[in-house]
Amino acid sequence: MERKLTAELWDKMHYLFRDFNDRMVHVELRYDYEIDIEALKTVLICFFEKAPVLHASFVDNHVSTHWEVKPYSIDDVLTVAYPEDVDAAIDVFLTQYIPPESDIQMKVAVFYYEGKSVLCIVENHMCMDGGDLKYFIKALCKNYSDYVEKKISPIDLRTGSRSYEEVYSGFSQTETRMARNLYKNINAKDDHAFPLTPDNIRDKSFIARRKIDAERFAKIRAAGKKLSATVNDMLVTAYFYSLYELAGFDNSESVSISCAIDLRRHMKDVDDKGITNHTAWMQCSVPERGRDIFETLKYASRSANKFKHDKFMGLYGLPLLKLGYTILPHTASEEIIKIGYSNPLIAMSNIGILEADKLSLCGNEPTDGFMSGAVKYKPYVLLSATSFRNVLTLSMCVRGNDEDKAIVEKFFDLMEKNLDTLIGE
Repeated sequence: MERKLTAELWDKMHYLFRDFNDRMVHVELRYDYEIDIEALKTVLICFFEKAPVLHASFVDNHVSTHWEVKPYSIDDVLTVAYPEDVDAAIDVFLTQYIPPESDIQMKVAVFYYEGKSVLCIVENHMCMDGGDLKYFIKALCKNYSDYVEKKISPIDLRTGSRSYEEVYSGFSQTETRMARNLYKNINAKDDHAFPLTPDNIRDKSFIARRKIDAERFAKIRAAGKKLSATVNDMLVTAYFYSLYELAGFDNSESVSISCAIDLRRHMKDVDDKGITNHTAWMQCSVPERGRDIFETLKYASRSANKFKHDKFMGLYGLPLLKLGYTILPHTASEEIIKIGYSNPLIAMSNIGILEADKLSLCGNEPTDGFMSGAVKYKPYVLLSATSFRNVLTLSMCVRGNDEDKAIVEKFFDLMEKNLDTLIGE
Protein backbone atom coordinates (compact mmCIF):
# COMPACT_ATOMS: atom_id res chain seq x y z
CA MET A 1 0.00 0.00 0.00
CA GLU A 2 1.27 3.47 -0.93
CA ARG A 3 2.35 5.70 1.95
CA LYS A 4 0.40 8.95 1.87
CA LEU A 5 1.39 12.41 3.13
CA THR A 6 -0.98 15.27 3.84
CA ALA A 7 -1.13 17.97 1.21
CA GLU A 8 -0.74 21.08 3.35
CA LEU A 9 -2.35 24.45 2.68
CA TRP A 10 0.69 26.00 0.99
CA ASP A 11 1.27 22.82 -1.04
CA LYS A 12 -2.21 23.31 -2.48
CA MET A 13 -1.75 27.01 -3.05
CA HIS A 14 1.49 26.52 -4.97
CA TYR A 15 -0.26 23.81 -6.97
CA LEU A 16 -2.93 26.40 -7.83
CA PHE A 17 -0.14 28.75 -8.97
CA ARG A 18 0.51 26.40 -11.92
CA ASP A 19 -1.38 28.90 -14.08
CA PHE A 20 1.04 31.69 -13.12
CA ASN A 21 4.51 30.08 -12.89
CA ASP A 22 6.44 26.81 -13.07
CA ARG A 23 6.89 26.71 -9.24
CA MET A 24 10.59 25.80 -9.47
CA VAL A 25 13.18 27.31 -7.11
CA HIS A 26 16.76 27.49 -8.42
CA VAL A 27 20.18 27.36 -6.74
CA GLU A 28 23.68 27.61 -8.19
CA LEU A 29 26.89 27.30 -6.11
CA ARG A 30 30.39 27.31 -7.64
CA TYR A 31 33.41 25.71 -5.96
CA ASP A 32 37.13 25.62 -6.70
CA TYR A 33 36.92 22.04 -5.52
CA GLU A 34 35.85 18.69 -6.95
CA ILE A 35 32.80 17.43 -5.06
CA ASP A 36 32.92 13.78 -3.94
CA ILE A 37 29.96 12.32 -5.81
CA GLU A 38 29.60 9.17 -3.74
CA ALA A 39 29.53 11.22 -0.54
CA LEU A 40 26.97 13.61 -2.05
CA LYS A 41 24.80 10.66 -3.09
CA THR A 42 24.86 9.32 0.46
CA VAL A 43 23.81 12.67 1.92
CA LEU A 44 21.04 13.10 -0.63
CA ILE A 45 19.66 9.62 0.01
CA CYS A 46 19.61 10.27 3.76
CA PHE A 47 17.91 13.63 3.28
CA PHE A 48 15.29 12.21 0.91
CA GLU A 49 14.45 9.57 3.52
CA LYS A 50 14.22 12.21 6.25
CA ALA A 51 11.97 14.38 4.03
CA PRO A 52 9.79 11.93 2.08
CA VAL A 53 7.86 14.73 0.37
CA LEU A 54 10.95 15.06 -1.86
CA HIS A 55 10.25 11.65 -3.36
CA ALA A 56 6.47 11.85 -3.43
CA SER A 57 3.98 12.37 -6.23
CA PHE A 58 1.21 14.94 -5.85
CA VAL A 59 -2.21 13.38 -6.43
CA ASP A 60 -5.22 15.49 -7.43
CA ASN A 61 -8.34 13.38 -7.90
CA HIS A 62 -10.50 16.55 -8.13
CA VAL A 63 -12.17 15.75 -4.80
CA SER A 64 -9.09 15.85 -2.57
CA THR A 65 -5.30 15.99 -2.80
CA HIS A 66 -2.39 14.23 -1.10
CA TRP A 67 1.20 13.15 -1.65
CA GLU A 68 2.07 9.52 -2.40
CA VAL A 69 5.59 8.56 -1.37
CA LYS A 70 7.36 6.79 -4.24
CA PRO A 71 10.41 4.58 -4.64
CA TYR A 72 13.25 6.31 -6.48
CA SER A 73 16.80 5.93 -7.68
CA ILE A 74 19.44 8.43 -6.63
CA ASP A 75 20.52 8.50 -10.28
CA ASP A 76 17.13 10.04 -11.06
CA VAL A 77 17.89 12.80 -8.56
CA LEU A 78 21.58 13.51 -9.26
CA THR A 79 23.10 14.39 -12.62
CA VAL A 80 26.89 14.38 -13.05
CA ALA A 81 28.47 15.83 -16.18
CA TYR A 82 31.65 17.29 -17.69
CA PRO A 83 30.12 19.75 -20.18
CA GLU A 84 32.15 21.59 -22.80
CA ASP A 85 30.08 24.72 -22.13
CA VAL A 86 29.40 24.72 -18.40
CA ASP A 87 27.32 27.92 -18.41
CA ALA A 88 25.02 26.55 -21.11
CA ALA A 89 24.65 23.27 -19.18
CA ILE A 90 23.75 25.21 -16.02
CA ASP A 91 21.10 27.23 -17.83
CA VAL A 92 19.52 24.11 -19.35
CA PHE A 93 19.46 22.37 -15.97
CA LEU A 94 18.13 25.32 -13.98
CA THR A 95 15.30 26.11 -16.39
CA GLN A 96 13.84 22.59 -16.33
CA TYR A 97 10.39 21.87 -14.96
CA ILE A 98 9.53 19.10 -12.49
CA PRO A 99 5.84 18.08 -12.78
CA PRO A 100 4.02 17.74 -9.42
CA GLU A 101 3.02 14.19 -10.35
CA SER A 102 6.69 13.23 -10.75
CA ASP A 103 8.11 10.63 -8.35
CA ILE A 104 10.78 13.12 -7.20
CA GLN A 105 10.38 16.83 -6.45
CA MET A 106 14.03 17.90 -6.41
CA LYS A 107 16.84 17.45 -8.91
CA VAL A 108 20.54 18.07 -8.27
CA ALA A 109 23.45 18.40 -10.70
CA VAL A 110 27.21 18.58 -10.35
CA PHE A 111 29.06 19.98 -13.34
CA TYR A 112 32.84 19.53 -13.39
CA TYR A 113 35.27 21.76 -15.28
CA GLU A 114 38.95 22.65 -14.86
CA GLY A 115 39.19 20.96 -11.47
CA LYS A 116 36.17 22.88 -10.21
CA SER A 117 32.52 22.03 -9.50
CA VAL A 118 29.16 23.71 -9.88
CA LEU A 119 26.38 22.44 -7.62
CA CYS A 120 22.90 23.16 -8.98
CA ILE A 121 19.53 22.43 -7.40
CA VAL A 122 16.00 22.72 -8.76
CA GLU A 123 13.07 21.92 -6.47
CA ASN A 124 9.30 22.19 -6.50
CA HIS A 125 8.10 25.20 -4.47
CA MET A 126 5.20 23.02 -3.33
CA CYS A 127 7.70 21.23 -1.07
CA MET A 128 9.54 24.18 0.42
CA ASP A 129 10.11 27.89 -0.04
CA GLY A 130 13.34 29.85 -0.38
CA GLY A 131 13.75 30.10 3.39
CA ASP A 132 13.72 26.36 3.92
CA LEU A 133 15.73 25.70 0.76
CA LYS A 134 18.46 27.95 2.20
CA TYR A 135 18.32 25.84 5.36
CA PHE A 136 18.35 22.64 3.27
CA ILE A 137 21.50 23.52 1.32
CA LYS A 138 23.32 24.64 4.50
CA ALA A 139 22.38 21.32 6.13
CA LEU A 140 23.46 19.48 2.96
CA CYS A 141 26.89 21.13 3.04
CA LYS A 142 27.40 20.56 6.78
CA ASN A 143 26.32 16.91 6.61
CA TYR A 144 28.54 16.35 3.56
CA SER A 145 31.56 17.79 5.37
CA ASP A 146 30.89 15.87 8.58
CA TYR A 147 30.40 12.65 6.63
CA VAL A 148 33.59 13.03 4.56
CA GLU A 149 35.83 14.35 7.35
CA LYS A 150 34.41 12.68 10.48
CA LYS A 151 32.39 9.74 9.12
CA ILE A 152 29.29 11.08 10.88
CA SER A 153 26.04 9.68 9.47
CA PRO A 154 24.44 12.44 7.33
CA ILE A 155 20.98 12.47 8.88
CA ASP A 156 20.94 15.91 10.55
CA LEU A 157 17.91 17.40 8.80
CA ARG A 158 14.88 18.91 10.49
CA THR A 159 11.70 16.86 10.55
CA GLY A 160 8.27 17.61 11.97
CA SER A 161 5.04 19.33 11.06
CA ARG A 162 4.66 20.97 7.65
CA SER A 163 1.33 22.58 8.58
CA TYR A 164 0.73 26.27 7.90
CA GLU A 165 -0.75 26.50 11.41
CA GLU A 166 2.78 26.46 12.86
CA VAL A 167 2.85 30.21 12.09
CA TYR A 168 0.64 30.72 15.14
CA SER A 169 3.06 28.96 17.52
CA GLY A 170 4.69 32.19 18.72
CA PHE A 171 1.43 33.86 19.73
CA SER A 172 -0.46 33.84 23.00
CA GLN A 173 -3.86 32.10 23.10
CA THR A 174 -5.63 35.44 22.70
CA GLU A 175 -3.42 36.50 19.78
CA THR A 176 -3.88 33.10 18.13
CA ARG A 177 -7.68 33.47 18.30
CA MET A 178 -7.36 36.92 16.72
CA ALA A 179 -5.02 35.64 13.98
CA ARG A 180 -7.31 32.72 13.17
CA ASN A 181 -10.10 35.20 12.45
CA LEU A 182 -8.21 37.36 9.95
CA TYR A 183 -10.41 36.37 7.03
CA LYS A 184 -10.00 39.62 5.13
CA ASN A 185 -7.46 39.78 2.31
CA ILE A 186 -5.93 43.25 2.70
CA ASN A 187 -4.04 43.24 -0.62
CA ALA A 188 -5.82 45.14 -3.40
CA LYS A 189 -5.64 44.20 -7.07
CA ASP A 190 -3.30 46.23 -9.27
CA ASP A 191 -3.48 45.91 -13.06
CA HIS A 192 -0.09 47.52 -13.77
CA ALA A 193 2.17 44.97 -15.46
CA PHE A 194 5.79 44.58 -16.50
CA PRO A 195 6.02 45.44 -20.24
CA LEU A 196 6.82 42.03 -21.73
CA THR A 197 5.72 40.86 -25.17
CA PRO A 198 2.41 38.95 -25.53
CA ASP A 199 2.44 35.30 -24.46
CA ASN A 200 3.48 32.96 -27.28
CA ILE A 201 3.49 29.17 -27.54
CA ARG A 202 7.13 29.33 -28.75
CA ASP A 203 8.32 31.12 -25.60
CA LYS A 204 11.01 29.35 -23.56
CA SER A 205 12.14 29.73 -19.98
CA PHE A 206 15.24 31.79 -19.23
CA ILE A 207 16.97 33.24 -16.17
CA ALA A 208 18.34 36.77 -16.49
CA ARG A 209 20.86 37.94 -13.87
CA ARG A 210 22.62 41.14 -12.96
CA LYS A 211 25.35 41.47 -10.34
CA ILE A 212 25.89 44.54 -8.18
CA ASP A 213 29.52 44.42 -7.04
CA ALA A 214 30.55 44.52 -3.39
CA GLU A 215 31.69 48.16 -3.47
CA ARG A 216 28.43 49.43 -4.92
CA PHE A 217 26.35 47.18 -2.65
CA ALA A 218 28.18 48.58 0.39
CA LYS A 219 27.28 52.08 -0.80
CA ILE A 220 23.63 51.04 -1.13
CA ARG A 221 23.61 49.80 2.48
CA ALA A 222 25.39 52.94 3.73
CA ALA A 223 23.04 55.25 1.82
CA GLY A 224 20.07 53.34 3.17
CA LYS A 225 21.20 53.95 6.76
CA LYS A 226 21.53 57.68 6.09
CA LEU A 227 18.07 57.72 4.53
CA SER A 228 16.53 55.56 7.32
CA ALA A 229 15.76 52.87 4.76
CA THR A 230 16.46 49.15 4.64
CA VAL A 231 18.22 47.46 1.72
CA ASN A 232 14.81 46.07 0.77
CA ASP A 233 13.37 49.61 0.75
CA MET A 234 16.21 50.74 -1.53
CA LEU A 235 15.70 47.84 -3.93
CA VAL A 236 11.93 48.16 -4.13
CA THR A 237 12.24 51.91 -4.67
CA ALA A 238 14.62 51.42 -7.60
CA TYR A 239 12.18 48.75 -8.84
CA PHE A 240 9.28 51.25 -8.74
CA TYR A 241 11.21 54.04 -10.40
CA SER A 242 12.51 51.72 -13.13
CA LEU A 243 9.00 50.39 -13.84
CA TYR A 244 7.55 53.87 -14.34
CA GLU A 245 10.24 54.55 -16.92
CA LEU A 246 10.31 51.12 -18.59
CA ALA A 247 6.56 50.61 -18.83
CA GLY A 248 5.63 54.24 -19.36
CA PHE A 249 3.21 54.36 -16.43
CA ASP A 250 1.61 57.75 -15.86
CA ASN A 251 3.63 59.44 -13.10
CA SER A 252 0.42 60.34 -11.23
CA GLU A 253 -0.79 56.71 -11.02
CA SER A 254 -0.44 54.51 -7.95
CA VAL A 255 1.55 51.29 -8.50
CA SER A 256 2.02 48.25 -6.25
CA ILE A 257 4.78 45.66 -5.90
CA SER A 258 4.12 42.57 -3.79
CA CYS A 259 7.07 41.68 -1.56
CA ALA A 260 7.61 38.22 -0.08
CA ILE A 261 7.36 37.84 3.71
CA ASP A 262 8.92 34.97 5.67
CA LEU A 263 6.18 33.97 8.13
CA ARG A 264 8.70 32.17 10.35
CA ARG A 265 9.01 35.54 12.11
CA HIS A 266 5.80 34.57 13.95
CA MET A 267 7.01 31.13 15.10
CA LYS A 268 8.23 30.23 18.54
CA ASP A 269 10.84 27.80 17.21
CA VAL A 270 11.57 26.37 13.76
CA ASP A 271 14.03 23.67 14.86
CA ASP A 272 11.31 21.04 15.27
CA LYS A 273 9.45 21.90 12.05
CA GLY A 274 9.61 20.00 8.77
CA ILE A 275 10.74 21.61 5.53
CA THR A 276 7.81 23.38 3.94
CA ASN A 277 6.44 26.79 2.88
CA HIS A 278 5.88 29.71 5.20
CA THR A 279 5.87 32.64 2.78
CA ALA A 280 3.18 35.25 2.15
CA TRP A 281 3.08 38.67 0.50
CA MET A 282 2.81 42.29 1.58
CA GLN A 283 1.71 44.84 -0.97
CA CYS A 284 4.07 47.80 -1.10
CA SER A 285 2.42 50.73 -2.86
CA VAL A 286 3.32 54.24 -3.93
CA PRO A 287 0.53 56.78 -4.61
CA GLU A 288 2.52 58.28 -7.51
CA ARG A 289 6.05 58.13 -8.87
CA GLY A 290 7.15 61.17 -6.90
CA ARG A 291 9.03 64.28 -7.94
CA ASP A 292 12.29 62.36 -7.68
CA ILE A 293 13.46 58.93 -6.55
CA PHE A 294 13.94 60.14 -2.97
CA GLU A 295 10.25 60.97 -2.70
CA THR A 296 9.51 57.52 -4.13
CA LEU A 297 11.70 56.07 -1.37
CA LYS A 298 9.64 57.89 1.26
CA TYR A 299 6.44 56.48 -0.20
CA ALA A 300 7.84 52.93 -0.41
CA SER A 301 9.31 53.01 3.11
CA ARG A 302 6.06 54.36 4.56
CA SER A 303 4.08 51.59 2.87
CA ALA A 304 6.45 48.85 4.04
CA ASN A 305 6.57 50.20 7.61
CA LYS A 306 2.78 50.09 7.85
CA PHE A 307 3.00 46.33 7.35
CA LYS A 308 6.02 45.87 9.61
CA HIS A 309 4.23 47.50 12.54
CA ASP A 310 1.36 45.02 12.22
CA LYS A 311 1.75 42.12 14.66
CA PHE A 312 -0.11 39.86 12.22
CA MET A 313 1.82 40.81 9.07
CA GLY A 314 1.30 38.23 6.32
CA LEU A 315 -1.41 36.29 8.15
CA TYR A 316 -4.45 38.01 6.64
CA GLY A 317 -6.56 35.76 4.45
CA LEU A 318 -5.00 32.49 5.70
CA PRO A 319 -8.19 31.43 7.56
CA LEU A 320 -10.18 32.13 4.40
CA LEU A 321 -7.86 29.92 2.33
CA LYS A 322 -8.16 27.18 4.94
CA LEU A 323 -11.95 27.44 4.85
CA GLY A 324 -11.96 27.40 1.06
CA TYR A 325 -9.93 24.20 0.89
CA THR A 326 -11.98 22.54 3.66
CA ILE A 327 -15.65 22.96 2.79
CA LEU A 328 -15.65 22.01 -0.90
CA PRO A 329 -14.12 19.34 -3.17
CA HIS A 330 -10.65 20.37 -4.32
CA THR A 331 -11.59 21.41 -7.87
CA ALA A 332 -14.46 23.57 -6.61
CA SER A 333 -12.21 25.02 -3.89
CA GLU A 334 -9.67 26.12 -6.47
CA GLU A 335 -12.33 27.88 -8.55
CA ILE A 336 -13.69 29.71 -5.50
CA ILE A 337 -10.20 30.71 -4.31
CA LYS A 338 -9.26 31.97 -7.79
CA ILE A 339 -12.24 34.37 -7.63
CA GLY A 340 -11.08 35.89 -4.35
CA TYR A 341 -7.31 35.60 -4.80
CA SER A 342 -5.39 38.13 -6.88
CA ASN A 343 -1.97 36.84 -7.94
CA PRO A 344 0.44 39.82 -8.01
CA LEU A 345 1.48 40.87 -11.49
CA ILE A 346 4.69 42.47 -10.18
CA ALA A 347 6.55 40.94 -7.24
CA MET A 348 9.90 40.87 -5.48
CA SER A 349 11.51 38.29 -3.20
CA ASN A 350 14.57 39.36 -1.25
CA ILE A 351 15.86 35.88 -0.37
CA GLY A 352 18.75 37.40 1.55
CA ILE A 353 22.29 36.34 2.32
CA LEU A 354 23.86 33.09 1.14
CA GLU A 355 26.50 32.57 3.84
CA ALA A 356 29.74 31.33 2.27
CA ASP A 357 31.08 29.76 5.47
CA LYS A 358 27.90 27.75 6.00
CA LEU A 359 27.97 26.51 2.41
CA SER A 360 31.52 25.20 2.72
CA LEU A 361 32.30 21.66 1.56
CA CYS A 362 35.18 20.24 3.59
CA GLY A 363 36.64 23.70 4.12
CA ASN A 364 36.06 24.81 0.53
CA GLU A 365 33.74 27.80 0.48
CA PRO A 366 31.83 28.61 -2.71
CA THR A 367 33.39 31.22 -4.95
CA ASP A 368 30.00 32.36 -6.26
CA GLY A 369 26.33 31.55 -5.88
CA PHE A 370 22.76 32.71 -6.21
CA MET A 371 19.18 31.57 -5.64
CA SER A 372 16.13 32.54 -7.66
CA GLY A 373 12.39 32.03 -7.53
CA ALA A 374 10.04 30.49 -10.07
CA VAL A 375 9.87 31.05 -13.81
CA LYS A 376 6.87 33.33 -14.22
CA TYR A 377 4.40 33.14 -17.07
CA LYS A 378 3.61 36.43 -18.78
CA PRO A 379 2.38 38.92 -17.74
CA TYR A 380 3.57 37.96 -14.22
CA VAL A 381 7.14 38.75 -13.09
CA LEU A 382 9.22 38.16 -9.96
CA LEU A 383 12.47 39.92 -9.16
CA SER A 384 14.64 37.80 -6.83
CA ALA A 385 17.59 39.14 -4.84
CA THR A 386 20.36 37.26 -3.03
CA SER A 387 23.73 38.39 -1.75
CA PHE A 388 26.91 36.34 -1.61
CA ARG A 389 30.25 37.64 -0.31
CA ASN A 390 28.68 41.11 -0.34
CA VAL A 391 27.85 40.86 -4.04
CA LEU A 392 24.17 41.35 -4.81
CA THR A 393 22.58 39.24 -7.55
CA LEU A 394 19.31 40.36 -9.07
CA SER A 395 17.54 37.71 -11.14
CA MET A 396 14.33 37.36 -13.06
CA CYS A 397 13.02 34.04 -14.42
CA VAL A 398 10.70 34.46 -17.38
CA ARG A 399 9.06 32.28 -19.98
CA GLY A 400 9.65 34.47 -23.00
CA ASN A 401 11.70 35.24 -26.11
CA ASP A 402 14.76 37.22 -27.17
CA GLU A 403 12.80 40.49 -27.11
CA ASP A 404 11.75 39.76 -23.52
CA LYS A 405 15.39 39.10 -22.63
CA ALA A 406 16.30 42.53 -24.03
CA ILE A 407 13.47 44.15 -22.04
CA VAL A 408 14.66 42.50 -18.80
CA GLU A 409 18.25 43.59 -19.48
CA LYS A 410 17.05 47.17 -20.03
CA PHE A 411 15.16 46.90 -16.72
CA PHE A 412 18.39 45.84 -14.98
CA ASP A 413 20.18 48.81 -16.57
CA LEU A 414 17.51 51.11 -15.11
CA MET A 415 17.77 49.40 -11.71
CA GLU A 416 21.51 50.09 -11.63
CA LYS A 417 21.05 53.69 -12.76
CA ASN A 418 18.39 54.36 -10.14
CA LEU A 419 20.36 52.67 -7.36
CA ASP A 420 23.30 54.88 -8.31
CA THR A 421 21.05 57.93 -7.95
CA LEU A 422 20.00 56.78 -4.47
CA ILE A 423 23.63 56.46 -3.40
CA GLY A 424 24.57 59.80 -4.92
CA GLU A 425 26.50 58.67 -7.98
